[in-house]
Parts: sequence; structure tokens; C-alpha cells
Amino acid sequence: MKVLVIGNGGREDALCRTIAKSSKVKELFCLPGNGGTAKFAVNVAKNPLDVDEVCAFVAEKAIDLTVIGPEGPLAVGLSDALRAQGCKVFAPSKAAAEIESSKELAKKIMLKYNIPTADYQAFSKADEAKAYIKDRSCPIVIKADGLAAGKGVIVAETKEQANAAISDMLENKAFGIAGSRVVIEEFLAGEEVSILAFIDGEKIVPMVSAQDHKRIFDGDKGPNTGGMGAYSPAPVYTQEIAARVEKEILQPIAKALVAEGRYYQGVIYAGLMITADGPKVVEFNARFGDPEAQAVLPRLDSDLVDIMQAVLDGTLQEQDIKWNEDASVCVVMVSGGYPGSYEKGKLISGTRLAEEEGAVVYHAGTDLRYGEYFTAGGRVLGVCALGKTIAEAVEAAYKAVEKIEFDGQYYRKDIAYRALNR
Repeated sequence: MKVLVIGNGGREDALCRTIAKSSKVKELFCLPGNGGTAKFAVNVAKNPLDVDEVCAFVAEKAIDLTVIGPEGPLAVGLSDALRAQGCKVFAPSKAAAEIESSKELAKKIMLKYNIPTADYQAFSKADEAKAYIKDRSCPIVIKADGLAAGKGVIVAETKEQANAAISDMLENKAFGIAGSRVVIEEFLAGEEVSILAFIDGEKIVPMVSAQDHKRIFDGDKGPNTGGMGAYSPAPVYTQEIAARVEKEILQPIAKALVAEGRYYQGVIYAGLMITADGPKVVEFNARFGDPEAQAVLPRLDSDLVDIMQAVLDGTLQEQDIKWNEDASVCVVMVSGGYPGSYEKGKLISGTRLAEEEGAVVYHAGTDLRYGEYFTAGGRVLGVCALGKTIAEAVEAAYKAVEKIEFDGQYYRKDIAYRALNR
């Protein structure tokens, strides 16, 4: 079969590598792809947000299955357009994906169906938002309602920081239209965990757990990023917690989306906080997490294409999905200045040496030119290693990271520190 992966990040490199392992796949394309996907797929230099252009390519190449990685194409309705022309698409509809593209909508659905989450209010006027926080305690969370590449969340430690975040989003348009409305939430204390799950409508099957590291600096300091690293499994996600999450969050959200007419096929991401009162939802995403996918997919022993086809056929419950017992750690290497401004075009060396150490080097923001890799984004590489324990995987990942060099590179030195501290 012919498969097309949409996107150009580390998640899409991980998807391409995993899909390429399937004996059913004869041709693999990635649109637009990056330096890493070029090793496993034919990169297609087209705009993934241009629905007509993508649909024309799928028809021209007679693609059997399209897998949409990032949130942008979902929000513009690419999956709906492809389905309308009779194509198989592993991704939710635009209506279902609004659980990510509108945080306020997600909150309303959770409230309506008694899915545990933080208290909130939403505002489009800065003066009303600022008046609301006068009577709230800090820390408090300010979120852009729309899609902001994982950066539209501010945990304000003081009222001054909260007011500044509100002004940035609603008055200074720091996130453009994504921040034209803000969601203000109570701060949830606890430890975060990411749960990805396959979903074919009402049936939902969770994957192994992972934990992301959003802040740019060690010790979870500094501004939020798209993700500085991840590991799997997350020790905080015990069997008892997992059972509660399935009963109180995953099964209810699947049924809620069906009830709301937002039929969902693909992968749903639940970002959770494990609080003293139990698991609560921080956010839902409508796709594989990035970098969680890079930590989770290496542990998958089943054929991902088989699972995707079962999701689309409505036979997910018949799949016996197998995971290996290894721990996985992914360290993200970024351009200097990220998540702010940064330079591109820096020569990358050492990726082959890193892989000779046994690691997998996922490409995110890279270009392949004349046989050499160059930086082309904020998050550049995700260096992933497996081990019998998290400690072993951490050691292997950082040993591989040390082989890689590019001008201005930065990475956190404490990925998986919570697990190690346990």
C-alpha cells in the first residue's frame, strides 16, 4: 500500500520510521517532511495547510492511507476534505479536532460530561479577564484559546505576571488569532503525565504512559516550549491511576465526542495532572504528542499500520496491541534562543556517531542539503534511547547527545529527573 504522512517535525519522523517497518507498506511519502524523513520516505515539497494541493497529490498518487501528524492541517479541515473524496485518513475530523483547537470548547465538554479538570473562565476582553483574577489566588494559568504550537500557556506566579500574560494575548496579540480569547484556569498541583490513546469512535485503547518536559530550562524553569524531552513509562502513572483514567477520563471523552456529533478516529492525547484528588485533565490534543511519540513509538511491538487500519474499520477492540518492557528516553536538542527567535542553517554533525551508540536520532527542524544536515527550526533533533530501566535509557540518550554538535545548540540536562528521583 501507499502511505502519506503529513507534517515535518520529530513526531512525523517517528511516524515514518514506524510505518516503514510494516510489510504492508510499499511506498511512503512525507509532506513536506524533513532531513530525517527523507531516509524512510519520499519528501513532498507542498504546503500541508493547502487542502486543495494535498488532496490533488493524494489523488494523483492513489494514496491508500493518509496519516496527519500536526494540529494545523486538522484545524483547516484536511481530514474532512480527504474523506469527501473517498480517501482513508488516520486523523479526526475538523469538528472532533476542535477539542484541541479550542480550549474553551474542550472545557465545556468536560464540564458537561463530568470529566475531571481545573475550574476555569474564558474571556475576550482584557479588562474583564484582569478583573476576574483580582479575586483568584496564584499561581494561576493563562491559556490562549486556540493553537499556539504548545507555547500559549503561561503559569503566572503573581498577579502582575497574570496581568502581563493577559495583555500579551488579548491586547498585544502575541499569539495572533489563537489568543483572541483566553482561558483562565485554577492551578493544579501535582505531577503531569501524557497518555496517548487510539480511538475508533466509542472504543478507546490507551498506549503506554509518557511524561513531557515543557519548560526550556532544567528544573522546569523558564517559558513553555513545544517540548524539551520525554520518557516512557512515567512511574507516577500506577496501575491504580491508569484504571481511574480509563474509567473517569478516556471512556467518558470518547462517548462525549460521539454524543456531541464529533465522531473521532485516530489518536487522542490526554495531558493529565495527577493531583492529591486524583487525575485531572490539563488539555486534550487531537494527535500524537511531540515529543511523546518519539518516546512511546519505539516501545510498540505491533504493526502500527494494522492498528491504524483497525481504527478506520471500527475493529480496534479486536487488536492485541503489544508493547515492549524497555524504558525510553528522548532528549530534544534545540537552536539557541528557542522558544524565542533563533538562527537557522547551522551545520549539524555527529548524528551518525550518535546512532552508532545505539540511539535513534529523530529529526524535527532539519534540512538535508548535499548530503549534510542543517538546522531549520527551533526544535532540531530528538535523541532517543532504550534501556532496561529509565536510568539506563537516560545514560544512553545523553551519551548519544554528546556526539552531536551544531552552533548554538542547547538541551536540558535533566530529562526524566522525576523518575530518577523516585
